[in-house]
Formats: sequence, structure tokens, C-alpha cells
Amino acid sequence: MINRPRRLRTTPELRSMVRETRVSADSLVYPMFVTEGNDIKEEIDTMPGQYRWSIDRMGEILQDVISAGVKSVMLFGIPEHKDECGSEAYSDNGIIQRALRYAKENYPELYYITDVCMCEYTSHGHCGILDGHYVDNDKTLQMLAKIAVSHAKAGADMVAPSDMMDGHIAAIRSALDENGFINIPIMAYSVKYASAFYGPFRDAAGSAPAFGDRKSYQMDPHNIREAIIEAELDYEEGADILMVKPGMAYLDVLREVKARFNKPLALYSVSGEYSMIKAGAKLGYIDEKKMICESAVCMYRAGTDILITYFAKEIAQYIKEGLIG
Repeated sequence: MINRPRRLRTTPELRSMVRETRVSADSLVYPMFVTEGNDIKEEIDTMPGQYRWSIDRMGEILQDVISAGVKSVMLFGIPEHKDECGSEAYSDNGIIQRALRYAKENYPELYYITDVCMCEYTSHGHCGILDGHYVDNDKTLQMLAKIAVSHAKAGADMVAPSDMMDGHIAAIRSALDENGFINIPIMAYSVKYASAFYGPFRDAAGSAPAFGDRKSYQMDPHNIREAIIEAELDYEEGADILMVKPGMAYLDVLREVKARFNKPLALYSVSGEYSMIKAGAKLGYIDEKKMICESAVCMYRAGTDILITYFAKEIAQYIKEGLIG
């Protein structure tokens, strides 16, 4: 035989040399939850190993992130007060705004991305302003723009709108530019499915809708052509980075978006993916470390440039150990 593919698999050094997919800690983003109160480090029941942090203790996790070699975090806020219009989301003294000011002053070496949405802040748990039981798209755009500007003023390095309203990127880009934040990039949740994989996050953030569901604005898991339409709209409206969410079950969508758009592409490996691995490992059904490494490689192989994952610290460590790379 002339062609023997096994020749390139004979040693670890050779396998590493010819590896097609490279994983770097520079591309990892760690999502974290910040809550009101003092001296709080509260484990999330459905996400073992993940916590809600009060601002006075969030330095503990930020230092862990830095020590692991991860350079970016994404902040999610849990306010004390919720109302119909989610006013705490854009308050100058809101939980995210205060967390940003603290983090930027004390841990300026990290890059801070903020979630721009309303579901954690509204009394009804939906991602926008209601007209009866319907989320009013255009009224919501005004609120999203206010939230993004308030985050930028507080020190956000990047904003990431997750609401799935039509026209949200154009509205946010315009508001940022008008307020002098022309260099603040937007990471668009361009392709966000109405997924059962979000369950643990909703427990963590207290963001489950009080009635109905989010299927009128988040995408139907059956559809992929619609994903291209959504990504194209965000691309045309000025998104700097596109995103697909969830991760593992939607790698075909990620691949399709990657092939069509010349923009950096992020993938959010969501809470349900994290919790399944943790639960399976606790029961002894799977090897947690190997599962984390393999799933991360699969996501990069499918085309992600940026991976948002609750396993960011572990992946960074496994890269150092040479278990993944």
C-alpha cells in the first residue's frame, strides 16, 4: 500500500503536528452570574460548580479565571427588583453596571462582555416590552439600545444582545455610535433557538417566563434556512461577531453559518450541555475530563472562532496539560 493514513498517527508529536483543529485559551469566554447582596457565593443547584456571586466576592472567580489563562468573561445580572419594563437593566446603578465598574477597576486585564436582554429584569420573564401577552418588537428595541449604552458607559468592552428582536443590532449600533461608543463591538446572538438546553440557566438567573414560552421570537429547532436569514440580517445591520446558540446539538447550523459569512463566529455551549456532563460524571457514566475535551474539539472543528462555555477554566487547564490543543 502506498497510502497509509496511519503513518501520521504513530506518535503524539506527529499527531499534534498534523492536527487540523487548534484550540486556544485566547478564544474562550467564561459566563458568570452576578447577584445583589453581600458576601454571596451561592451554588446553582442545577449547575454544580457554578455560582451566583455578589459584587464584593466576584473577585474570587475573576482571579480564578485569570489564573486559568482565560481572558474574557460574559456577565449576567440578577437584580433585586423586577418590573414590567425591566428598568434595572438600564439603570446606572444596576447590578451589571456596578459589577462592571468594580471589575474594570480591580481586574482590568480581563475583557468584559455583557448580555443585553430583559428577561432577567422583567417581572414577566420575557425578553421585551409586552403588548398583552405579545412581546412588542419595536418598543423593545428602544429599551435594548438604552441597556447597551448603559453598559458601555459603565465600562463594557463588548455588548452581546440575546433578545432575538428583529432590527436589534441596527438599533443598538445606532445608539452606541450616537453616544460616542463607536469602538464598542457587538456580538450578536444571531441564531438563538428556543431550546430545552437552557433550563439550568433559567434556574440560575431566575429568568423563566411567567407565562407561555419564547417561541415567537427565538428560533424553531427544525429550521436552518431561517438561521441564515437571521445571521444575514445581523451581518447587514453591523454585527461585529455572529453567534450560534446552543452548541453541540447545532453544529450543523454553525458550519453553515461559518461557510456563508466572513465574520468571526462564536458558539455558546449552554447550561444544559454543562449540566448533562456534570450529571453523567457524578453518576459514573462518563469520563468528565475526556468528555469536556472532546466536545470542545468538536465545536472548534465545526467552525467556531470563539467558545462561550462554563467549562472555560477547565479547557484552559487541559490545554496547558496537553490534553487538548
